[in-house]
Amino acid sequence: MGREQLANHLKVRRAERNLTQADLAALSNTTRKSINAIEMGRMVPSTFLALKLAHALDSSVEQLFYLARR
Repeated sequence: MGREQLANHLKVRRAERNLTQADLAALSNTTRKSINAIEMGRMVPSTFLALKLAHALDSSVEQLFYLARR
């Protein structure tokens, strides 16, 4: 069985709403560096942060994050 990793549509959803990483960070009470790390797949957000990101982007967690095989 292949390895799975958490992937996301965060950058696409953010761009659809014309938000910068800094804008999204402010809306979700985190840092721009964290937003960048999540978008690049270097960081897996906590459940709490994933929910805050989904709320900030008027989306569901399932629409933002998914399991991808490597």
